[in-house]
Amino acid sequence: MERGLVVRGLTKRFDGKTAVDGLDVDLSPGETVAVVGPNGAGKSTTFLCLAGLLRPDAGTIAFDGRPLGAERGQTIALIPEAPDVYPMLTVWEHLAFVAALTRRPAGWESRAESLLERLELSGERDTLGHALSKGMRQKTLIAATVLGDAPVLLLDEPMVGLDPLGQRELRTILAGLRADGHALMFSTHQLESAAALCDRMLILDHGRVVAAATVDELRARGGSLEDVFLDITAT
Repeated sequence: MERGLVVRGLTKRFDGKTAVDGLDVDLSPGETVAVVGPNGAGKSTTFLCLAGLLRPDAGTIAFDGRPLGAERGQTIALIPEAPDVYPMLTVWEHLAFVAALTRRPAGWESRAESLLERLELSGERDTLGHALSKGMRQKTLIAATVLGDAPVLLLDEPMVGLDPLGQRELRTILAGLRADGHALMFSTHQLESAAALCDRMLILDHGRVVAAATVDELRARGGSLEDVFLDITAT
């Protein structure tokens, strides 16, 4: 049985234009993969398809050897690029809602309180979603998603909108999840930051994986990561 997330031939088209073109991805437990690419490369579309928010036109998505269906929400969690929260739920109610959906065991409240403190959300505990700043909305989504404890976590540009302390705390949280065996995949345009967090990089261009390698393997091509990235994605 193949462990972790296995994606084969993922394809998504919009009005005849192919956004994701036959994508193959493997993501093992305890592994962190960074997905990088030019604007329009298909990163967000890929994440939305994996999370079940877009229906692919072709391809298969399996976890631990089983095709993902209605239970996908228990397996894959997504922090989307746009930090949209429920406007009439408080920060705490977002966490309670996720706890109910994911059947968290008794005692989830203590972990939720810890996440609020770590992400500097304790003072916003009773603030409604529509009154939160962009950064606080992002932190709310991070806290709620981490609380859900899905084995696969997708993060689309997770550092955008976070202050330096929030970015550092998120890196610490992700390191803990990785150590606990969670599979992590995140997209970013910050190549050096990605290099510090990931085991492998996938470089996407025009909906295809044009390079899949460790950071050391990419650096061995010569030049900075930026130079390597620009060379690989040159059209």
